[in-house]
Amino acid sequence: MRRQRGGSGTVSAVGAGPVADALTLEGVSREYRRGTVALHPVDLAVPRGRFLAVMGPSGSGKSTLLQCAAGLDRPTAGTVRIGGTELASLKEAALTRLRRERIGFVFQAHNLVPSLSVAENVALPLMLGGAPSDGRAAWALEAVGLAERGADRPTELSGGQAQRVAIARALVTEPDIVFADEPTGALDPATAHGVLSLLRQAVDRDGHTVVMVTHDPVAAAWADEALFLARGRAAGRLDRPGADEVRRVMRDLGRDRATIREEGQRA
Repeated sequence: MRRQRGGSGTVSAVGAGPVADALTLEGVSREYRRGTVALHPVDLAVPRGRFLAVMGPSGSGKSTLLQCAAGLDRPTAGTVRIGGTELASLKEAALTRLRRERIGFVFQAHNLVPSLSVAENVALPLMLGGAPSDGRAAWALEAVGLAERGADRPTELSGGQAQRVAIARALVTEPDIVFADEPTGALDPATAHGVLSLLRQAVDRDGHTVVMVTHDPVAAAWADEALFLARGRAAGRLDRPGADEVRRVMRDLGRDRATIREEGQRA
């Protein structure tokens, strides 16, 4: 797809490097009504051209972090930047435009529009922004191996093919960053392998940045780094994570959670 960029460093200290990171979080927290804290202050910087997996037990704050980072939810406190743009500084219309033009989204439910063709689904972010597709939908479909399916409807695709279309749609605007929320959660292992391979290729060949929330240690092993959350707080990280290492950390987090629950019941 696009020309490969540099930026294969680790998750860095906030503010490091002469070029703005793809994603920066400074003291980002999220509290809901009745004092429920979903995310305690988190600092994070993801360099361009990096694949980060975010993991943790259920209720650890993974999805909240992704929603705040992607501008889908406003944090209670802290700063989120996409590139050098601070999201809190944007009015709603400008924030919507930034999400459409500079962020790609891939979700477990691929969210394709059944009344549109596959090619129209891929081109949707361009059409909503009033930009001509200039063949970019066909180019994106070719990149995910579905060049011949542009005229089909989403209902004619398998689950894995539909998710590949979702990846093509996420990449068609050449975004600063792609957020993927459990992109393989509904797929069998062989199909999931193909989807993760495409995300890995988007980073290695095309220089995209990917932040993926997942519960699957095998999926996390495709990333350059895994960030672990527990009870809404950063709880550890692994460079070049292996599936067995990820399982070990997740077991430890699960034991810690069980211990806290037991102590609370005895109190």
